[in-house]
Amino acid sequence: MVPDEDVRINLTLDEALVLDDLLQGLGDQGVLPIVHPSQRRALWNLACLLESALVAPFKPDYRERLDAAKRNLTD
Repeated sequence: MVPDEDVRINLTLDEALVLDDLLQGLGDQGVLPIVHPSQRRALWNLACLLESALVAPFKPDYRERLDAAKRNLTD
């Protein structure tokens, strides 16, 4: 990929925690309908990026942080 073709997005920590939890759960359950192998690869790549960027999942109070993030993002 050419560097100027990269797409950068910003997520809040709450969004990143909730998305990471969602993607980890999808991998465990396999409930998301994948219609093309590229979709699976894109989701795996996103999950890897989140996993490498987040430290909260390794902290002892992760569940509390995740629960708070879910509450913060609930309308």
